[in-house]
Amino acid sequence: MQHVLVIGGGVIGLTSAWWLLEAGFGVTLLEREVQVGNGASYANGGQLSYRYVSPLADAGVPLKALHWMFQQDAPLRFRPELDLRQWRWLASFLAHCNAAANSATTAHLLELGEASRQAMAELAIPQEEFSWREAGKLIIYRSRPALDVAVARPDAGQLLSPAQCVRCEPALAHVEAALAGGIFNPGEAVADCHAFCEALMRRIAQHPRFQARVTGAAHQLERARGKVTGVATAAGRLVADHYVLAAGIASRDLAATADIRLPLYPVKGYSLTAPIRSGDLAPQVSVTDFERKILYARIGERLRVAAMADLVGENLTLDAARVQGLLRQVRATMPQAADYAQLATWAGLRPSTPSGAPLIGASRYANLWLNVGHGPLGFTFACGAARKLAAIMHD
Repeated sequence: MQHVLVIGGGVIGLTSAWWLLEAGFGVTLLEREVQVGNGASYANGGQLSYRYVSPLADAGVPLKALHWMFQQDAPLRFRPELDLRQWRWLASFLAHCNAAANSATTAHLLELGEASRQAMAELAIPQEEFSWREAGKLIIYRSRPALDVAVARPDAGQLLSPAQCVRCEPALAHVEAALAGGIFNPGEAVADCHAFCEALMRRIAQHPRFQARVTGAAHQLERARGKVTGVATAAGRLVADHYVLAAGIASRDLAATADIRLPLYPVKGYSLTAPIRSGDLAPQVSVTDFERKILYARIGERLRVAAMADLVGENLTLDAARVQGLLRQVRATMPQAADYAQLATWAGLRPSTPSGAPLIGASRYANLWLNVGHGPLGFTFACGAARKLAAIMHD
């Protein structure tokens, strides 16, 4: 039996571990935190957007970015760094900001999304363990031109008028007059990604081919004769037949120890979580405010709001001004959706490629494999990406 060391205990690493176990490999899981799912998987938006994806790299984004620079609560913020990796990533990102590249990436991600939807269903973790709800997704548009572009996409979904948007989701009543319309997809879901990670870890721990879970950061990939020969970690040196790099943005520095330049950048996002009280007008469907790049998801008895794309390096500091700006927009859109006085705030680093498509498969080393770069859709793509990786490695 071939032994695999999976590096990373977030949703990507855990799903990779599970599908590799099912493919017949023995698996050891290395995670730097005591708990699994404590990085970018901890308090993300919770949307599972299998049928509607919109890569950040698109033809209109550079012009929008210039406009956003002068907005206090803009969805994107950029802070220049003395880091060549940032400028390489930006150059490649701008090269992907055209309709043809966006269309190709979107088609690829939709295929991966459908594979993930099927794989999640096959996994069959009880829904109550991670607050799974297949409530559908409503994307609201505040400008008619943006709505017209969206409607022109193949299989965009059901077009709704502003009044129909409110009938679909009464929590939007306060902004009906500001809407141009919306698109509804009934098959989309929401869930608690962190709870999913914990539930999957419990299942992994019971698998007969699971060998160990090791806690400690990975520091160095050791290599010789075209192969990785071991990993130096805070818990000691670990060896295996194969190695899977699935450690989010930490994968970038670890890969660099083996002279691999991963085209990843940490796109910082924020989330707000507030309890839903009896009598609150909380959304029942998942809502994305397209122009403002804000998503709303009811996860159990909590409202999760996620937004922002800050290009500020590996900085996890909670920017109070960004949090307050997001809260102002949330209150203006859904003023009665939850108890905003009991707010929990969070920021995470979403490991993103310039195109928006993840890197899944082989590396320059014969026994080092990649499952990285899923950006803000890691939860959505995790199961499909893991099953794809396991199939590649098995062959």
